[in-house]
Amino acid sequence: MSAKTIFLVIISVLVTIILMKNTDEVDFWLFGDRSVPKLAVLGVMFLSGAIVGFILGRPRRRSTTDDHFPEDLTKKTLSQEDRDYISDDDSDYIR
Repeated sequence: MSAKTIFLVIISVLVTIILMKNTDEVDFWLFGDRSVPKLAVLGVMFLSGAIVGFILGRPRRRSTTDDHFPEDLTKKTLSQEDRDYISDDDSDYIR
């Protein structure tokens, strides 16, 4: 098992234990006092934190265009001798 799998199993077990031990009713203010189970409050807070963490932790998408390498870069930096060597079709080593 990888470390990531072990970590996820441990977190899942801990969250389940905490949620099952907190089933009593609490007064919760949500635009007025309401009596809700702690299980619902803790579960919603855990899920919202997990969703936000997933969204913020995922890698950014890379653009498909190659903007950081302009096409004419090789024309500006290579000498004429280098350009001739690269474009030479009669290579001696391919025989």
